[in-house]
Amino acid sequence: MSRFHEKKFPGESEAYRQARDRLLQAELELRRKVGEVAALRQSLPLGGAVASDYVFEELDSASGRVVEVRLSRLIPEGKSTLLLYNFMYAPDWDKACPLCTSLADGWEGNAAYVAEHAGFALVAKAPIRKFVEWGRQRGWERLRLLSSEKNSFNADYNAEFESSYGSQHPVMHVFTRRDGRLHHFWSSEVLYCKLDSDPRHLDTTWPLWNLLDFTPEGRGGDWYPKYEK
Repeated sequence: MSRFHEKKFPGESEAYRQARDRLLQAELELRRKVGEVAALRQSLPLGGAVASDYVFEELDSASGRVVEVRLSRLIPEGKSTLLLYNFMYAPDWDKACPLCTSLADGWEGNAAYVAEHAGFALVAKAPIRKFVEWGRQRGWERLRLLSSEKNSFNADYNAEFESSYGSQHPVMHVFTRRDGRLHHFWSSEVLYCKLDSDPRHLDTTWPLWNLLDFTPEGRGGDWYPKYEK
């Protein structure tokens, strides 16, 4: 009988079951650790108040016109939180970052569910029509796309600086509104760490890597998605 449950799969050996139980224990510990990390994140004190109500550009789907939208207006009525992802796509790039594209491909199907809890948008430095066209080619219909081409948001929030990785950097930000003021709450910072600069630093939100981790071959150390679906 298994240490954790009584289920077995066809043809498995005792050696397999013992090894699987060791793995199961590690999986349970990991799940608990994920919960602990989430609790630490959720208990963060408020970050800095947002000094500038940044103006982004967005393409109005009904009229086809470029319109302006302020950061504070990205939080839906009745909600208090915004997830804003810095998508790597510079104005002079022919194509957007393939990793960010893969990540957004996975988010496309869940965007409507996220919207039940918080505002959610992707912001790129590329001009808004260029960014929207990239999304159209990918079949994105639910993701909200913005351009920071005419503001300093990327630079101010550590998503735009020169390094060996490039000038654009992928960062997930969370902002929250408290007592009528907008505050920074959290941003992904693992990318900045010299000991762990893997560009897949948001893999907990990335279905691709989690699925590959289930396989005997794993995700590999040097494979990354290309543009093809």
